[in-house]
Amino acid sequence: MTSQVSSPAEQADSTVVGEQRKAAGTKDVRRLERVVIRFAGDSGDGMQLTGDRFTSETASFGNDLSTLPNFPAEIRAPAGTLPGVSSFQLHFADHDILTPGDAPNVLVAMNPAALKANVGDLPRGAEIIVNTDEFTRRAMQKVGYDASPLEDGSLDGYHVHPVPLTTLTVEALKEFDLSRKEAERSKNMFALGLLSWMYHRPTEGTEKFLRSKFAKKPDIAAANIAAYRAGWNFGETTEDFAVSYEVAPATTAFPPGTYRNISGNLALAYGLIAASLQTDLPLFLGSYPITPASDILHELSRHKNFGVRTFQAEDEIAGIGAALGAAFGGSLAVTTTSGPGVALKSETIGLAVSLELPLLVVDIQRGGPSTGLPTKTEQADLLQAMYGRNGEAPVPVVAPCTPADCFDAALEAARIAVTYRTPVFLLSDGYLANGSEPWRVPEPGELPDLAVRFAQGPNHSLEDGTEVFWPYKRDPHTLARPWAVPGTPGLEHRIGGIEKQDGTGNISYDPANHDFMVRTRQAKIDGVAVPDLEVDDPDGARTLVLGWGSTYGPITAAVRRLRGAGEAVAQAHLRHLNPFPANLGAVLKRYDKVVVPEMNLGQLATLVRAKYLVDAHSYNQVNGMPFKAEQLAAALKEAIDD
Repeated sequence: MTSQVSSPAEQADSTVVGEQRKAAGTKDVRRLERVVIRFAGDSGDGMQLTGDRFTSETASFGNDLSTLPNFPAEIRAPAGTLPGVSSFQLHFADHDILTPGDAPNVLVAMNPAALKANVGDLPRGAEIIVNTDEFTRRAMQKVGYDASPLEDGSLDGYHVHPVPLTTLTVEALKEFDLSRKEAERSKNMFALGLLSWMYHRPTEGTEKFLRSKFAKKPDIAAANIAAYRAGWNFGETTEDFAVSYEVAPATTAFPPGTYRNISGNLALAYGLIAASLQTDLPLFLGSYPITPASDILHELSRHKNFGVRTFQAEDEIAGIGAALGAAFGGSLAVTTTSGPGVALKSETIGLAVSLELPLLVVDIQRGGPSTGLPTKTEQADLLQAMYGRNGEAPVPVVAPCTPADCFDAALEAARIAVTYRTPVFLLSDGYLANGSEPWRVPEPGELPDLAVRFAQGPNHSLEDGTEVFWPYKRDPHTLARPWAVPGTPGLEHRIGGIEKQDGTGNISYDPANHDFMVRTRQAKIDGVAVPDLEVDDPDGARTLVLGWGSTYGPITAAVRRLRGAGEAVAQAHLRHLNPFPANLGAVLKRYDKVVVPEMNLGQLATLVRAKYLVDAHSYNQVNGMPFKAEQLAAALKEAIDD
């Protein structure tokens, strides 16, 4: 059963190994099964970097982990305001976990805005480490505090550690030739050092990272390392922190192998490179920067040694146009974007459907409509991916379920694209893109064989015996047309968006031919080979929870809670959304109730109802944040009891 942990200061099932340490004059160490920490401050306080470094050290220590970065859309949001708060939440444990945690056990608040924006998420008894230097009258008034929350009793239900982080950081760096403003920038490293001591995190990796990051500014590197060490030493020596905590490595959570911490966008980029190597095709990315997909462009641009070519176009339309041209030229072609960009790319996606060329359309979904919530998560582009084109233009849709799964989903999308000669949508989202978890690095022999065969010569005989090349003569098993690389002698053929004649590829306005081509393109997508849906149902349940995409973690955590409480509930998760697995209809009919949690207003539920005539019940959330396991468990329990 997965349940929210209590405060580290109060967790009843922890083991205190303090007597020997007291005898030796050292502090107590308390062992915990898991902890949720949230770093929060202004968007310029380095909270994302701080959280990322703590995560990296936690991964190297061997804990299972899950993260939730949360930051404003503005490049530099207004300092000291509630909309300007940036946070990074990390859940780490000595066992398998699935979500970033429902609520923090520890909040590091760098200013009054960070405290006010996040204190409502804390359970009673949680620990708050607060930077008292920032609690000036003006800063508190800016966020609506009439009196200091550190003095008015409003935080009496929590374990508050007042720490003058800014003052201590400046004092620790007084030997460096830095202005006070420059020294203050290292306060996030002081906080990181304190938390690293508090939870026994390794330190070598962070110090190495700082030396590398500031290699051209060795004085800045040395100052940040000094602040980091000062934070660690402060935890060791101050009386305010009487206990530190240990969370053992998750030795039973991982199969044997080599692991690393990875975010969804990084895993997706690596998956695309692996797909390029497995298909033996050069990888071409035609893209326009857009949150939260830009990291894929940034990462792929670093890998020219793998034959990767990246093109940052002037706009979304140019990006996909270049990618489709690369597909015509024989490359593994990719375009990355988010929902607003998909709207601009839709005409070219339709052209790719008509040309029947492999093209990966990677949509990292975010809150909408229009510009919406650029840095918040949502999974509301499913119907856009399914139907957001003129005419009958079917496209396969694949969705990863965890950050690490983005690697495998990229390979699967590439398999479908090159096998069936079709554009393929890969629907990730901001939660997966920016979140991270441990990932087992696969061995090369474990990767699928995606070898591609290009057309080499004539493939059709005319009545007079002449051998010719027909660009729309199809493979009888996949209905894919041949992929002819431009410049291959004898394989010249027409391209364009006007309807083609079956076989010859000549322009055709014949009604019967158009009907045949429309139905054939649909049949090709309907015939895409996808695995059957697997159902997790150990107890013969009457209720099925059906999910897709990034809801996997919260749904699984909620199902574990319900089963731990004695409830019988089944779970299934869709990776392939078009076509659906062949057994989906039979699975749905086995259950009295089907509940579909989605971060939209019921798009998968709509598709399921329409195709299978099943009364699927929606449970929806569109607040820009992922589901919380406790909230979802309560909703599922209500559905079971209804």
